Amino acid sequence: MARAMGTLTITWQRLVEAGATCPRCGDTGAEVRRAAETLRRALAPLGIEVVLQEVELGLDAFQREPLASNRVVVDGRTLEAWLGGTTGQSPCCEVCGPAGCRTVRVEGQTYEAVPAELVIRAGLIAAAGLLAGTAAAPCCTGDESPGGDGCCH
Repeated sequence: MARAMGTLTITWQRLVEAGATCPRCGDTGAEVRRAAETLRRALAPLGIEVVLQEVELGLDAFQREPLASNRVVVDGRTLEAWLGGTTGQSPCCEVCGPAGCRTVRVEGQTYEAVPAELVIRAGLIAAAGLLAGTAAAPCCTGDESPGGDGCCH
């Protein structure tokens, strides 16, 4: 195995209320886990460790900031920022109530549940930065407004 080059951290957060989450977040969770495993296998020979963090949001936090739910962050930047996409929202389900839940728009396609392919693409871009020594700038934590690109300018 190669010498450790660094760690690629994927953080996925979603609303959990009374032990349940919405179908959108449930589907994203399965996809994020699959993507993390694919990235682990692909990046291990390069010395990059992939860490998946799953964060639960309570109902109060969700009601204050609905777009925080179903957010995928790769090495400090939102998935949308890595892929040149945007954040949107749409009605979801009874768990989420009347709040519009997070959507992701990439290359003209809107996703309610984030597919593994997008997480893998963002992870590979971030990993290339790790290998080149150009990780994300510390300010790139994510602009969660619709249309926000997730990075400071």
